[in-house]
Amino acid sequence: MTDLTILDVPQVDLLDYMGSDSEICDAARVSTNNFERKSAEVDQKLINYLLKNKHGTPFEHAAMKFYVSAPIFTFREFHRHRIGFSYNEMSGRYTELPAEFYIPNIVRPMINFGTSAHPDYRVPQTPAETHQQEHAYAVMVENVSIAYEEAWKSYKCMLEAGIAKEVARIVLPVGIYSRMYVTCNPRSLMNFLSLRIEDEKAAHVSHPQYEIQQVAKKMEFEFMRSFPMTYKAYIDNGRVAP
Repeated sequence: MTDLTILDVPQVDLLDYMGSDSEICDAARVSTNNFERKSAEVDQKLINYLLKNKHGTPFEHAAMKFYVSAPIFTFREFHRHRIGFSYNEMSGRYTELPAEFYIPNIVRPMINFGTSAHPDYRVPQTPAETHQQEHAYAVMVENVSIAYEEAWKSYKCMLEAGIAKEVARIVLPVGIYSRMYVTCNPRSLMNFLSLRIEDEKAAHVSHPQYEIQQVAKKMEFEFMRSFPMTYKAYIDNGRVAP
């Protein structure tokens, strides 16, 4: 496709973070006027207690700042998470949008074997389902490619005619990539992960869309590295946010 960059994965980078597991414990201990630092073993027990018993505010005294590049439709799901999240996104009013578009890899399930209310997107399990998946993928790629080409041509044509960026962008599909900064605290992030990652071991199994789950898994990896004690307690308690 002329002039278009086709991507099949999001980019998620941890830019900065503030705080630590120990500082989360500090925030909890101040309620008893206790400012003494404890051992890692004692801290882990306290974090487990906080998570298990839904004492959530100590987890708000830390933060993680991410750079995320993903399709716009993924951002629209992301922005439903408001409490404890801050966003700043690239604006199509002020800049010409990059020619970066999303076409999923063939491993992305194409067929809903469930219902609209209870979708079941799964890896093909029979030769017939594999054939159905491959056919659906080919049809999707062909049609999406045509739509992207035509939309981008229209967008560039309007820009070259001097039409304002904020008007020209209206022809662009939700499969175009956007970019944003996301800042959140561990409590809000745990809530996000509980809803946006499917894990059969979770106390409450969620069934998120494939694309936002790709983003969430990358964020979870950084969470695990930055707050290992909190992450362990989160997993041990069924991926339930406090």
